[in-house]
Amino acid sequence: MKRLLIRNGRVVDPSQGLDRGMDILVEDGHVAAIGERLEAPARVKIIDAAGLVVAPGFIDLHTHLREPGFEYKETIKTGSKAAVAGGFTAICCMPDTDPVNDDPSVTSYIRERAEQAGLARIYPVGALSKGLEGKEMAEIGEMARAGAVAISDDRRPVGNAQLMRRALEYARSFDIPVAAHEEDFDLSDGGSMHEGAVSTRIGLRGMPTSAEEVMVARDVLLAELTGGRLHLCHLSTSTALDLVRIAKRRGQAVSCEVAAHQFVLTDEDVAGADYDPNWKINPPLRSAVEVEAILQAVYDGAVDAIVSDHEPHHTDEKELDFADAPFGIVGLETAVPLALDRLVHARVIGLTQLVRLMSTRPAEIFNLPGGSLREGVPADITILDLRALRTVDPSSFKSLARNTPFAGMRLKGWPAATIVGGNIVWQAG
Repeated sequence: MKRLLIRNGRVVDPSQGLDRGMDILVEDGHVAAIGERLEAPARVKIIDAAGLVVAPGFIDLHTHLREPGFEYKETIKTGSKAAVAGGFTAICCMPDTDPVNDDPSVTSYIRERAEQAGLARIYPVGALSKGLEGKEMAEIGEMARAGAVAISDDRRPVGNAQLMRRALEYARSFDIPVAAHEEDFDLSDGGSMHEGAVSTRIGLRGMPTSAEEVMVARDVLLAELTGGRLHLCHLSTSTALDLVRIAKRRGQAVSCEVAAHQFVLTDEDVAGADYDPNWKINPPLRSAVEVEAILQAVYDGAVDAIVSDHEPHHTDEKELDFADAPFGIVGLETAVPLALDRLVHARVIGLTQLVRLMSTRPAEIFNLPGGSLREGVPADITILDLRALRTVDPSSFKSLARNTPFAGMRLKGWPAATIVGGNIVWQAG
């Protein structure tokens, strides 16, 4: 029997209301016991977690792993390495691959490749529409049976309201959410950054907040009509978050996420970056007023999850002009330290709330194993060092990609170890 004993850690588990010094015994990949001063059984590996935080494994609901089809940007294996190095025990990967994950054969392929990597748990998100074209519903039922945990046309909004309605209704049959990228392409009108005083000043076409908000309003109404589960991806505006609050007050099954970079950077950072495409993100980096609204929503519970929105690109692609370069940055290896530095150490929220946002609630939203350290559950564990002070160094990333705006940023609070199924899959050097 394989055993692991984590001693002397500060165990933070919102699912059990725990925040105190405890030990955790793992046997055969599951939590066997949790308590104070547990006796060490024979032939057990011991981790001394004194001064560290021990939490249920962090889960990222929003990543792009690129495989199949774009392995020059990222592979399932390299994305898995980046995930565990970033403190994530599980990630959900979006369907914008080639071929698109709109068929159970692709869903199965992703799961098989994840098993071969043997690192983070990887849960595929299936496409809502065939080819992500927004015209015809994909094989949602077959993908769900093959292991898809949600459906989404992420990066492409579902412009057809009738299709969105039918998808919400049909996904109910399989108890999976519809994860929506909310953007009206007509309103965003080929923009490359947030529309406002900064975009006008530096001469870049902007994307107004209304491009996000009108689609959120539509889909919240459709979720109410259908009773479907709606998960709103990477929200970035105060009005969109207000719409989520209204939906929750009305008892709707609506949840939302924000990406870690959205509460750290603003459109002024784009201006200060000398048109560097590593600051080009969709949704775009918003104004300081909108960032303050995001922080408020994290604080008051309107936000359900913090995600990486990991979107790797080849260096050549990010060396194009700002307007022509693709949207997106890598985030798996910076999301947790950004959250610790800018939320916990800045006293926006407490540690228990952060664990809820990055573990417990994500597991609930997508009906995933994890989010708890109760006895008998799979031993997926994230260990954090709140005192660690490090500088973001893209050359050390496990991801194939380096497209980050955080290079050289010094952050306090980093993952110390990642355990999946009782196996130590990553440990800080």
